[in-house]
Amino acid sequence: MVISALAFTFLNVFVKSLNNFSVYQIVFFRALGSLFFTIPYLLKNKISLLGNKRGLMIMRSIVGLISMSAFFLSIKYIAMGTAVSLRYIAPIFATIFALFVLKEKIRPVQWLFFGIAFTGVLILKGFDDDTEIQFLGVILALTSAVFAGLVYIFIRKIGSADHPVVIVNYFMMVSVIIGGLLSIKNWVHPVGKEWLVLMSLGVFGYFAQLYMTKAMQVGETNQIAPLKYLEVIFTILIGLIWFKEVYTLWSLLGVVLIVLGLTLNVLTKKK
Repeated sequence: MVISALAFTFLNVFVKSLNNFSVYQIVFFRALGSLFFTIPYLLKNKISLLGNKRGLMIMRSIVGLISMSAFFLSIKYIAMGTAVSLRYIAPIFATIFALFVLKEKIRPVQWLFFGIAFTGVLILKGFDDDTEIQFLGVILALTSAVFAGLVYIFIRKIGSADHPVVIVNYFMMVSVIIGGLLSIKNWVHPVGKEWLVLMSLGVFGYFAQLYMTKAMQVGETNQIAPLKYLEVIFTILIGLIWFKEVYTLWSLLGVVLIVLGLTLNVLTKKK
């Protein structure tokens, strides 16, 4: 999980550094890089690329694409640590959606922990001097979290009917097609090291997901899951050092409340 958190962190850093490229072109290369891993894996193991629940996988891919695009755009407006923290409230939206769509139950104490996390969101909402840019970045990060919550619902609906890599491959294929089409108008031709940075997005994204999955397979969820929030700490540290991002005591308090609320939620959930 630590390796996964580091991989996600470097993905965030490289996206933040690609100021010359549109979010759609970044999405295109992020997905293209991952396809170099998913397609060979499926072919090698003779797993059908088309899968079974195709409609649900397409819908999962679309909401995932919206979530990814909104998040990548948000870190261009607000500090990376703030954006990551806001995106991580996706499990709250997923739980609420599951309550109505999947008829799952929520333990009463979970509402308290959700309240702690949302208090952190409210504190983060207004710490930047440029309130208009700050507000836009926060809205984009929250939009990413809402659609990430929907991703969880679609994955639950798909269940074990399709191999996890087939689901990811659908997501990457849809992202390559839509991201590529939307980036044609404002396409910027990469030069030199930009090629390496753009292609590395897919590599970091793929291994981040891979090691997170492996961690969940070999460890107890309530012990392993909280470690994914190390991404917030790693991202804040690199943001401070690399991009000279500024965090006030209020913004750090907001981050702490979000991570605390979500961690307590994971620890109290039933297996």
